[in-house]
Amino acid sequence: MFTYSLDEYTELRPLLMEHTKPLFELTDRSRDQLRHWLPWVDQVTEIEHTSSFITGALKQAAENGGFTAGIWLKGELAGIIGFQEINWTSRSVSIGYWLGKGFEGQGLMTSACRVLVDYALVTLDLNRVEIRCATNNKRSRAIPERLGFVLEGVIRQAEKLPKGYVNHAVYGMLQHEWELLR
Repeated sequence: MFTYSLDEYTELRPLLMEHTKPLFELTDRSRDQLRHWLPWVDQVTEIEHTSSFITGALKQAAENGGFTAGIWLKGELAGIIGFQEINWTSRSVSIGYWLGKGFEGQGLMTSACRVLVDYALVTLDLNRVEIRCATNNKRSRAIPERLGFVLEGVIRQAEKLPKGYVNHAVYGMLQHEWELLR
């Protein structure tokens, strides 16, 4: 795991147990907007739920299966990004992310995703990075589109959210494509 400066005000830091309270508070403040796109939000009602999430993320990192990082803006936790599960056999990974209320529209997630894509395809020598987003989540979809990902298809009713099922747009980036875009 690593700490990486995106600019003079923003950095990616590995998610640690000491981040439990700020992560729970960010989730709680952002609950109304996050529940539109993330199925787990309404199950995170106590700080212990966030603690369990971080424990799982640390275990996954220790087993070399992925990692979760906080996006910090001027010392404040703004969101989360990470490799959901690295498939070392197929040399592929999926990136998941979300930003808290008040941090959208500043380019934070596009910058963070660019770093993780580069890390996956160059440093880790993976062949494929995938990003899945609800088809109606225009802000989330804009990120892989800005980075040059290919829209590979739509998975119908891929995820159940509080207001029903949503379709997922599946975006992919291959190592040789990323080399041409760098």
